[in-house]
Amino acid sequence: MIKIGPVSLPDFPLLLAPMEDVSDPPFRAVCKDNGADLMFTEFISSEGLIRDAIKSRQKLDIYEEERPIGIQIFGGDEEAMALSAQIIDTVQPDLLDINFGCPVKKVVTKGAGAAVLKDIDLMVRLTAACVRSTKLPVTVKTRLGWDQNSINIMEVAERLQDVGIQALSIHGRTRAQLYKGEADWEPIARVKENPHIHIPIFGNGDIDTPEKALLYKNRYGVDGIMIGRAAIGYPWIFREIKHYLATGEHLPAPSISDRVEVIRKHLYRSIDWKGLVPGINEMRRHYNNYLKGLPNIRDYRQQLVMAKSREEIDGILSQIEAQYQGYVFERPKPDASWTCELKPQD
Repeated sequence: MIKIGPVSLPDFPLLLAPMEDVSDPPFRAVCKDNGADLMFTEFISSEGLIRDAIKSRQKLDIYEEERPIGIQIFGGDEEAMALSAQIIDTVQPDLLDINFGCPVKKVVTKGAGAAVLKDIDLMVRLTAACVRSTKLPVTVKTRLGWDQNSINIMEVAERLQDVGIQALSIHGRTRAQLYKGEADWEPIARVKENPHIHIPIFGNGDIDTPEKALLYKNRYGVDGIMIGRAAIGYPWIFREIKHYLATGEHLPAPSISDRVEVIRKHLYRSIDWKGLVPGINEMRRHYNNYLKGLPNIRDYRQQLVMAKSREEIDGILSQIEAQYQGYVFERPKPDASWTCELKPQD
């Protein structure tokens, strides 16, 4: 069992990464159904939260069935981070997570996210301010460093642990890489092997198949894996990895009926959370991911995007389910550049 403060997770938990404009309650609901052990909200600007910005406040919405769940914040000002931590305390999530890894320009130019990797002293002060201001366990998600010439994750891990964080998630890329190139898990493994580190270390980056999850578990020795982009349009990745780690065997790929069922739940939760029109509009960008691989799906997908009512969308989904009943989806294939021994895990 993995412990993060009072939060108990199973051995080798699978975490859903916080993803901007993706990891909202409807998306989290379908990932939770399919085996995500710990999830996080989209990241929230500490300054926006203090200003009572509507979008920031809406990201605080969490539901009992999502637990355990963490709320993630970002910022570059100690006072704003401390005040945000106090606000988040009142919402009563299970964790408070700090984002020191987002590489996008609009965040970095504000001196937040991955920009803080250039100033570890500031990172420590921001983290300490949050730890002092909340009763919640504080965790951090970050990257290896700003660029290849400044990989400082070992120092970051030790100093953040010293000021009180209770788990660390590490994305195996630098800020300069953005999401390009292959994630490097060797530095993550070295952090985990450091005898001074006693908090859980979770690895993140490029896990998109059960085979790769097994390989990285065995090779790098992390306490768990955080999955991000591979879950978009494919929340089944969590249950497939768990089954493979336990048995060495694959679950059947989700059928068209499985996909339609998840689309419907995602849609209904989106409508319940945001309202009819915003909920339908929000869902439009997800259809392509859920229906990827189906031949001649373009017309149906266009109909879904143009539909204006829940009933109309339900009808189109029923047509898709009937049209593609029995279609066998191809499972994502392992990258040919690596191999692993396929065997059941204790």
